[in-house]
Amino acid sequence: MSPRTVFAPYVRLFAVPGARSFAPSAAVARLPIATLGLGAVLLLAAETGSYGLAGTIAGTIALFGSLAGPAWARAMDRRGQGRVLRLATVGFLASGTAFLAAVLAGAPLWSWFALAALTGSCEPNIGSLVRARWAFALAHDERQRLTAFAFESVVDEVVFVIGPPLVTLLAALIAPPAGFLTGLLLGVSGALWLSTLRASEPPVHPPESDGRGRRAAALDPAVLVVGVAYLAVGTVFGAMDVVVVGFADEQDVPVMAGVALAAYASGSLVAGLAYGVARLPGTLAARFLGCALFFGGAAQGLLFVASVPGLIAAAFVAGLAIAPVLVAGMSLVETRVPRSAVNEGLAWTSTGLTLGVTAGAAVAGVAVDAWGAEGAFAVPAGAAALAALLAVVGTPALRLRPRVGSARS
Repeated sequence: MSPRTVFAPYVRLFAVPGARSFAPSAAVARLPIATLGLGAVLLLAAETGSYGLAGTIAGTIALFGSLAGPAWARAMDRRGQGRVLRLATVGFLASGTAFLAAVLAGAPLWSWFALAALTGSCEPNIGSLVRARWAFALAHDERQRLTAFAFESVVDEVVFVIGPPLVTLLAALIAPPAGFLTGLLLGVSGALWLSTLRASEPPVHPPESDGRGRRAAALDPAVLVVGVAYLAVGTVFGAMDVVVVGFADEQDVPVMAGVALAAYASGSLVAGLAYGVARLPGTLAARFLGCALFFGGAAQGLLFVASVPGLIAAAFVAGLAIAPVLVAGMSLVETRVPRSAVNEGLAWTSTGLTLGVTAGAAVAGVAVDAWGAEGAFAVPAGAAALAALLAVVGTPALRLRPRVGSARS
């Protein structure tokens, strides 16, 4: 496959009105997904010496983000992305700054958890927002929508290639708080920029016009199956942040944690580029199942990690399965929910991911403290296998016909 073949469909995306502004602003706004949890782990591990506590508090941020995400998305469907996004972003900046100040000031532990919860509750789900913009702009071009979703997964991985090394370098070379604060400020600036781009927003749907269809969004079989499988996928992501940091620390090369996490994201970036232009056979449901099985198998190499070079290689291989399973699942959901509930439907898939991140960070932190980081790689490997199993179990439900008016394939 030549470079021209790979990149031409992505170049054509930027002919979509508004894409040259909303795509880059959303990329900057997404930096906190790659920096906030890791920055919190590095900050709290330095302050307390406990990876268990660090993972639990980082997981608290993700947990409350996942719980609040669908509510923010529902408000955006009803009142518009820009208006709601500005409100969420101001709260995110205020609560994130207060959390950092509380940790550095040695405030009571309960306040750390409370402010972490508030920070997560205000964190905008930028990935769902920008995918909803693509879905609106490309409503009548399913092939280009798939390419756009693949592009956004590639952007996710670029963020994860850049973010972890940036955070770990800032934490190691300047001070542990520097990584957390930098990610927070960059994310806020990108989100405020995106909130000003009103022309490319999906249309607003008042509650009275389609309240029944919107309420059904989270009950569609595809949303439920993908969301549950993404619980396990997110567990892998949350666990990797904590276990990789702990392993690099055990090997006395803490700065290599960012390199290993960047290798993980790089594998996904490569696979995402290929997946977005490949003409794969089968239905979206069949593609999701195949990608989930690949995701479950690719992560098993983590069980054999015994050195930093081995970790980098295993992380890259495991990363090859990330973008395909995310693109396949979100594309499936996007075709099943009503147009008026695209923000919310996609937000529910992200809720599954972030709930999983919460569990993964907390469980992996305890595992590192109890077994050492090398043994704790069993957490992400096991969660990946569970994701594949959940997709297999949920496949019969994916064959159910979507609700009337929902499908757009």
